Amino acid sequence: MLKKSKASKLVSKLICGVAVTLSFIASAAQEVNVYSYRQPFLVQPLFDQFTEQSGIKVNVVFAKKGMAERLAREGEYSPADILLTTDISRLIELYDRGLLQANHDKVLTDAIPAQYRAQDNSWFALTTRVRNIYSSKRLGVVEINYEDLADVKYQGRICTRSGKHAYTVALVASMIAEHGEADTLIWLEKFKANLARKPQGNDRGQVQAIHQGLCDISLGNSYYFGKMLKNEQQKIWADGVNINFPNQANRGAHVNISGMGLAKYSPNVDNAKKLMIFLVSEYAQQLYAETNMEYPVRVGVVPSKLVASWGEFKADSLPLEIIAKNRTLALKLIDKARFDL
Repeated sequence: MLKKSKASKLVSKLICGVAVTLSFIASAAQEVNVYSYRQPFLVQPLFDQFTEQSGIKVNVVFAKKGMAERLAREGEYSPADILLTTDISRLIELYDRGLLQANHDKVLTDAIPAQYRAQDNSWFALTTRVRNIYSSKRLGVVEINYEDLADVKYQGRICTRSGKHAYTVALVASMIAEHGEADTLIWLEKFKANLARKPQGNDRGQVQAIHQGLCDISLGNSYYFGKMLKNEQQKIWADGVNINFPNQANRGAHVNISGMGLAKYSPNVDNAKKLMIFLVSEYAQQLYAETNMEYPVRVGVVPSKLVASWGEFKADSLPLEIIAKNRTLALKLIDKARFDL
């Protein structure tokens, strides 16, 4: 009887142990890990909704820079499942370093237009933003192209941030795709000659400079206009400019994206794919774009009332993947033009 009792207790312990182990595995499986360049307040509401609907916990690591380096350092032991970025150049960096894997889920490919995703489905856009040209209301209504930034009539009247910033590099890369290397270099040199001051600050700082009378024209992403309008101190800057959509009579305005990719060594692939599908749903697209004051990438989802109030526009239809291939050459031309010096 003693032996049987001991055996029973041993079996009971083993069963309990297996149950605990299975419970732990189940618990561990109900999570997904996100590395994000986007600020917490911009994405947390989405993750909270996803968790509420799916029961899958979202763990987020926020970073200002160095995501690719961290992933490369972690290698196959990286806990990252999904990577969120703020522009196409950072997605391409992850792609070029072999840190992404393809996700061919039909829900994703149906929701995201081909120009806003990788040909091999290794990355997808989530929202779009326009590289607008802001003009002082002192100038009245302005119809302007990116090419006009090199026009001598704007000599000493343009403010912009660094040529090395990812947003500027992407614009220059699009100019290369449209005009070729030689003409883009000439454009950059003339553009530089029209600057009112050395490139500096951020996009909002350029609109502030227009308010201060330092210049009349600046480059800036569309969502910054919304941020300024909602900022008590900066609203006066935004009220003094018009937000212009360039190249509407020809190829359309240059568009950049925020995006996502599935990490190469994702330990929670199924959960990661569920989150990716959620992020392109109509509900998530509406919430994400409205929170960021950007444009939903999914066709049929309307932007917020504030963003829509800026008017409709035609976007450049050239796939971002093609534009991104010119990134290295764009940096070379920016250096050659001594744009920031």
